[in-house]
Amino acid sequence: MTAVVPSPSPLKIGVLTSGGDAQGMNAAVRGVVRTALRLGAKPYAVMEGWAGAVAGGDAIRPLAWDSVSSILQRGGTIIGTARSAEFRERAGQLAAARHLLAHGIDRLVVIGGDGSLTGTNEFRKNWPSLLEELVEGGDIPAETAQAHPELMVTGIVGSIDNDLVGADMTIGTDSALHRILEAIDDISSTAASHQRTFVVEVMGRHCGYLALMAAMAGGCDYVLVPELPPGRNWEEDMCLRLKEGREAGRRESMVIVAEGATDRAGNRITADDVKQVLSDRLGESARVTILGHVQRGGRPSAYDRWMSTLLGCAAAREVITMEPEAEPVIIAERHNRIRRLPMMKQVEATRAVKDLVAAQDYLAAVKARGGSFEQMLTIFETMSIPPLPDHDPSRGPDGARRKRVAILHAGGLAPGMNTAARAAVRLGIDHGFTMLGVHGGFPGLLDGEVRELTWADVEGWVGDGGAALGTRREIPEIEQLYALGREIEKHEIDALLIIGGFNAYLSAHRLVTERDRYPAFRIPIVCVPASIDNNLPGSELSIGADTALNNAVAALDAIKLSAAASHRCFVAEMMGRKCGYLSLISGIATGAEKVYLHEDGIRLSTLAADSERMVESFRSGRSLYLVVRNERASEHYTTDVLAHIFAEEGRGLYDVREAVIGHLQQGGNPTAFDRIMATKLVAHALDLLAADLEGRGDGASYVGLVGGKVSHSLLERMNDELDRDNRRPRHQWWLGMRDAVDLVSQDVGVLPLEAVPDFGQAVDQAAAG
Repeated sequence: MTAVVPSPSPLKIGVLTSGGDAQGMNAAVRGVVRTALRLGAKPYAVMEGWAGAVAGGDAIRPLAWDSVSSILQRGGTIIGTARSAEFRERAGQLAAARHLLAHGIDRLVVIGGDGSLTGTNEFRKNWPSLLEELVEGGDIPAETAQAHPELMVTGIVGSIDNDLVGADMTIGTDSALHRILEAIDDISSTAASHQRTFVVEVMGRHCGYLALMAAMAGGCDYVLVPELPPGRNWEEDMCLRLKEGREAGRRESMVIVAEGATDRAGNRITADDVKQVLSDRLGESARVTILGHVQRGGRPSAYDRWMSTLLGCAAAREVITMEPEAEPVIIAERHNRIRRLPMMKQVEATRAVKDLVAAQDYLAAVKARGGSFEQMLTIFETMSIPPLPDHDPSRGPDGARRKRVAILHAGGLAPGMNTAARAAVRLGIDHGFTMLGVHGGFPGLLDGEVRELTWADVEGWVGDGGAALGTRREIPEIEQLYALGREIEKHEIDALLIIGGFNAYLSAHRLVTERDRYPAFRIPIVCVPASIDNNLPGSELSIGADTALNNAVAALDAIKLSAAASHRCFVAEMMGRKCGYLSLISGIATGAEKVYLHEDGIRLSTLAADSERMVESFRSGRSLYLVVRNERASEHYTTDVLAHIFAEEGRGLYDVREAVIGHLQQGGNPTAFDRIMATKLVAHALDLLAADLEGRGDGASYVGLVGGKVSHSLLERMNDELDRDNRRPRHQWWLGMRDAVDLVSQDVGVLPLEAVPDFGQAVDQAAAG
């Protein structure tokens, strides 16, 4: 008789959320739990953070696949969070170790801030001595201690402050910016009605990220951040800034104060302090709004769902595969990539920032926050100061004619185009240019629809959706090029800033390749990516894509609520043409069970397997099944055809509905991310134009965000990066996340480790092709 060899008991891993809550924690918990299950591990929730570990009992409970269903869209954390004074003491750590070992848990994923991760690391280092003491006291048998000699830990930072040095964005930050910007936009309308000044206090005890980015995205006048305390005469500087804004035509003024802002003597500057200064020096009765915990509340943004999901998946994979005695890491997002950062090195670097401020080394404190933070401080300084009135805007101080730079939109509408045009006008004036607006794209230029733009014309565009200059999809035809060149000469246009999508790039490329025949095109030209499709060369993200993604996720959330009331499959169609970015990322963010992309195509064999899986899911008790389809995923398997196939296979077990999200994705005001990126990209574009105009060059390029850095590429070589037939880049970084949908949405059994992707590596490979 053959002996039966028992399979090894599964690894037990605990997941806990600790410290302040942050939107997106639930998505991370879901990613941890479901990836652990797919890898054959047994996940446990440690309820209420470390307080649950100390308490034990029902505070440590096993989690199944369905335990984390329908939580992606929920704010806060379903497993609770708390700060535990007991855990800081030896007795509390002994209790926590005993309770974890009662379940066989010696691996943890901890989601929290630097305080939580520091406490976790201390617990990890104390683990061997805690076990020794527990054995000596008879609390655990020696065999248990021998079976779990080390505690293995992986961290994810959940903090709306975005204060982790070395990471671009921590969980909750993007959602908090959404809350702040919604408030600023709402306050601006009432402030303008009454010509009032508002002082808004936002969170950020030691980090000014929220304050700075909200001030930039909200078009505010003044900002106070902890890393760069204002100089001795800050009150006078602030009042002068606000006064100049009113004189330039602004009906409202807005000052943003981070809760941790201080002067250079270390004295805190509160919103009420700012209000008093404005009353004493300007005679204004400013209104104060302290946003408080509303910044933590509400549904997480699309980013805080899809990225947190990937962070959770990566953290589970890391803690399951890590070797005993390995140093713990933080799984973080950096440059659109999942990265492993040494935990305590990053925590120490984060905590060192406030020491740099205390030592008055403000430059080092700002640099520690990263290049983007430093750059945005500089750009905000320009954007928040109205340009000086000029008696002859066409001539410089030396009497020479100012260079004339025309702003033109082309291609489909993208939210953030107005923000980009506004930034271009203000930064262009700072460069000494006369800024021109072309109304109606290239057809408008052909018709001579060119007007000078002043700061007063565009100052209020910062958060407006749509495109005030208008945009058209037409690409100039060969027979129109002569007339186009004549209009450029007629309006004395020295450079073109083209903000738009795929057709904008094709149009610019045509001008550049026709320079030999039409000398009028021998001017500097720069393209700035603005397209909800996110299908442009030289940039991993385009202006408008984040807004479109959030609009799509909101629509899919509503669809899921509708479908949950009955047994229903929804087939939702997303925009994007032949680029599946919106479809895939919205699918991850909403927990779709299946996503169909043009990049993969659809085959009959795939549909058969998918239909069988869907039927089995409903038979097993599922009440909702969401399928997301890219609008050009297949010529023949249309959304309607898919719906009919799924309905036929269901044979009455469930019903099927279609939803075409459509142009809702292009509507609404741009998100904070799109406003900030638009400003950043335009700043780089204006620098390129200035360098060319100063050197009398005729460079032609397109700017973008690649690997987290703003860069540019030559328009002449654009085809090297393009799959022109499919209107998308040859290599798309986000395709490295395709496997996330099946990993966390399909409960179809345990996978071998090699079948569970390392998403950081997968995205790198997709970007490199």
